[in-house]
Amino acid sequence: MADKIKDTAKQEAVEMRRLAEEGVRSRAYLYPIQGIYYLASHRDLRKPLLSRLTGTLSLGVGVTTFMFLFTYVPQLAILFFTSGPLAAFSTALLVLSESSTLTTVLSKALLIEDSLIDTFDGTLLTKGHTELVAKERKVKSGGAGDAVARLGKLMGKPFAKFTPTAIIQYLMYLPLNFIPVVGTIAFVVLQGRRAGPAAQNRYFQLKGMSQTQREKHVEERKAAYTSFGVTAVLLEMIPVAGIFFTFTNACGAALWAAKMEQESGTAPKLREQAGKAD
Repeated sequence: MADKIKDTAKQEAVEMRRLAEEGVRSRAYLYPIQGIYYLASHRDLRKPLLSRLTGTLSLGVGVTTFMFLFTYVPQLAILFFTSGPLAAFSTALLVLSESSTLTTVLSKALLIEDSLIDTFDGTLLTKGHTELVAKERKVKSGGAGDAVARLGKLMGKPFAKFTPTAIIQYLMYLPLNFIPVVGTIAFVVLQGRRAGPAAQNRYFQLKGMSQTQREKHVEERKAAYTSFGVTAVLLEMIPVAGIFFTFTNACGAALWAAKMEQESGTAPKLREQAGKAD
């Protein structure tokens, strides 16, 4: 039994190393960073964020206050055994991170879903993918360079509905943070593995992918999606600024989708050119 456990652990370690290497080579982890610069440099894409800023900040203040009132002392008691004199500081950072993550999850479910769709679709329009966006919503002509102003009414239902799954998974993984270093890394990776594909749910809808097609698409790019998700989760865990990074992550996911569209359109052309050459 001991040998089997060791072999399984070795196999898991090898698989994790392979996925990490593939994730680095994919460079998908850079798209959330690119999303920050892209959103900052396109004033029109900031409109959905600004329209929901007051509501999300109010939610954030409420969640943070609740978390400090009811979770700070219990977590301080636990971290005292692992962090010693630094427990008070470590617990405060942990509660702030938890509050930021919960605010993001709740705001996505209750407040900003449509705004994130507008950010995603608007980014695709700026990259020239009007036909793709027009599959699921009306796109106005003109707009004087304002991509968000060109977005019309959604023709289909939103790509995601509120479910408690994300919150349940978050609460299940949360105790990992009490394990120094290794536990926190495991927590972020597990969250990132879910968040990566979720960031492109809108793209899957625009492409008309079935559940089976989506699962195959994600499985073929599992390392890339995980690396994207890890970066996105780390950004959204930053206290106060987390809600801003939720929108930049949507922008980054759209930039990645635009790159996929470009590559999928280029491959057939290359095959056609090769055929003519033969």
